[in-house]
Amino acid sequence: MAHIIKNLWDRFCKESIVGKYIYANVAVYVTVALVGVFATLMNAVLPIAEFMRWFELPASVQHLLYQPWSLVTYMFIHNGFMHILWNMFALYGFGRIFLNFYSIRHFIGVYFFGGIVGGLFFILAYNIFPYFEPVVDDSYLVGASAAVMAIVVASAVRTPNTVVNLMFFGAVRLATLATITVIISILLLSSENAGGNFAHIGGAIAGAIFAISLNKGHDVTKLINWACDKFTLLFEKAKNLFARRPKMEFKRTQGAAKHSADYDYNARRREKENTMNEILDKVKRSGYASLTDEEKKRLFDSSQK
Repeated sequence: MAHIIKNLWDRFCKESIVGKYIYANVAVYVTVALVGVFATLMNAVLPIAEFMRWFELPASVQHLLYQPWSLVTYMFIHNGFMHILWNMFALYGFGRIFLNFYSIRHFIGVYFFGGIVGGLFFILAYNIFPYFEPVVDDSYLVGASAAVMAIVVASAVRTPNTVVNLMFFGAVRLATLATITVIISILLLSSENAGGNFAHIGGAIAGAIFAISLNKGHDVTKLINWACDKFTLLFEKAKNLFARRPKMEFKRTQGAAKHSADYDYNARRREKENTMNEILDKVKRSGYASLTDEEKKRLFDSSQK
């Protein structure tokens, strides 16, 4: 199992930024799905669902105050296989187009910018329009659709005439595709997935704002990338901290080395003292002339210290 995890991690590290975000979304989906299977077998579906609510974006502002992180975490959670399949398929295709004209940092910034703005549109709509008043306390948003929409629209604004080949539809201009997608989302604002469609519109607006502002020399994702850099730095510090040896263990090693060095020094000192005692005894018994040249040298060296 550890070998499989290591291989997946190695592949993740080698992936492009688009691949990394797809990996992250799929990893969260698989983890949640496996926990759901186990919870079903243990008759614990309700507690798990209540736990996951802390990472889904609530329409209620009051609930949001207790879980502000959900404005970010919700865009990595998906409700069903087809939901994540289409989102990741779109992220892969349009993410590659996006990176032809923008940087990796722009991709990160636009992904989160689109997701956050889309989430805010969802919350705003559910708290403004009377149509949603009966369900606002029980409505939650999940999925990367708003973030993906921001990627699509930002690409379309930058290169509207780029042609993409769609299954069943053939060649379509990127600007046309983005426009049709936004129009469909507007037409479905009162549908069962009204919250998701409001988020789509918010993500589309975020993507357009980014592309237009960048053309004027202003990057609206700077603050988001700064926050991502701080989070990454914090993560690296935590990883390095856990990777270090325990301080107590280091002291023990250091103490053992010092003890070993002291032992060797004392042994050498005792050996020299014993040798000098033997030489002095020989002088007493037989006189200085009986010493060898080596013994005379040692006696002389000792007298100079």
